[in-house]
Amino acid sequence: MSETDSDKEVESEASKVETEEKKISKKPVRKTQGQLIQEALGLSPTAIQDVEKKLFIARFLDYYSEETLDFIYKERAIGQYLNQIGSHMTTFKTGEEDKLLVQSFESKKIIETIKQLKSKSEELAFSKGIKASMDKRLRKLTFLLLIPMFVLIIGLSFIEGILFFLFPLLCVFCMVPQLIKGSVVKKWFQFKEQNKNQMYAENREDIMILKSFAGEILDNVRSKLLELKVPLQLIKFTLSSRDYENLKMISHKSIKGTNQFFYTFDYPPGVETIPVPENLLQYQQPIFPEKAKLEKREKNFIVLTEMKGSSGIINSFIPTLKDTLAEKINDMLNNCEFSKPPQDFKTIIPAYSPNLAIFCLCGDIANISNVQICNWKNQFRFYLFEGKECKCGEVIYALSLMDESDEVPEELKEIFS
Repeated sequence: MSETDSDKEVESEASKVETEEKKISKKPVRKTQGQLIQEALGLSPTAIQDVEKKLFIARFLDYYSEETLDFIYKERAIGQYLNQIGSHMTTFKTGEEDKLLVQSFESKKIIETIKQLKSKSEELAFSKGIKASMDKRLRKLTFLLLIPMFVLIIGLSFIEGILFFLFPLLCVFCMVPQLIKGSVVKKWFQFKEQNKNQMYAENREDIMILKSFAGEILDNVRSKLLELKVPLQLIKFTLSSRDYENLKMISHKSIKGTNQFFYTFDYPPGVETIPVPENLLQYQQPIFPEKAKLEKREKNFIVLTEMKGSSGIINSFIPTLKDTLAEKINDMLNNCEFSKPPQDFKTIIPAYSPNLAIFCLCGDIANISNVQICNWKNQFRFYLFEGKECKCGEVIYALSLMDESDEVPEELKEIFS
């Protein structure tokens, strides 16, 4: 090979490497929702980071207040949370409201209150015979079971003719830890359910201290977002209770007895809704139950039939339960785009009263907490009303035409008739 050919080969290889580097450099970087909001609104990185830190603290305090027993005998986990909370609090120095927040954190002795609640919850658990966390108990039981099982299996393997039965025996042995785990988990949830009220009754003052500070943080975040001109409807988060003001609930679900409420911030009275930039509209969609994961309370759909009204104002209707069409209704909602109506609920149904109301399954009047305009495939628009959770535990969703003259698509006539 000549020197010229060698040089060309080197240049060719160098060109390939350069091309690959360009491909790698062009690979899109996945951005968080916070980063997208920050870039779209021209905010400083620290502004959104502060919001995320504060929501982290509020969510932890709210969950800890509701599910204190989940943290018994978990020194390492609590230590990590407390270190993170303490570290975050030292960074809040951007204004007078943040200074007041830090002062409240110190005066209410939030860290000491968390530790005190943990100590009291462990005293309660110990008095009920629980002396270790569920995770530690499971690990210990699994370890104690596996050792004799392996010894038995090894011993049996030397017995002639036993190999035919060894595989089924292994299957049986593998099931034993799962059965024991199920039993331990069941007893744990029974313990929590039986003692949660006692824990709250005996420690109400400390729990309310944590909840009141969580509320202060949430109010601080809302004020900061409004100051930065951030559309409040973009910020979504989960809490474990409904004990706070100035929030708008999107949806609710319960997993193994633990509540999860999905929220955005509500605008103060008289404050106009901040419009969402076009490139962030995807984050404004409300959360609705998936068809495959329906729970009983999410099947409670009511349609306002024989609706009389026009221009978005409803004058009369007959509430009709459509629970048998829940699957079709959820299919319909999954094909909708959602937006907030310009009017509030009181304006939409001005005569809402015991004589003209949406009722829960138990017969109580539904307290409507959220209203959305649903746009089905850009062909048909209608109202979706979401009720607050009733004292019976049910949540009602109601659908209605926006104008009595609206023509319902053939596919949806069964729902709205």
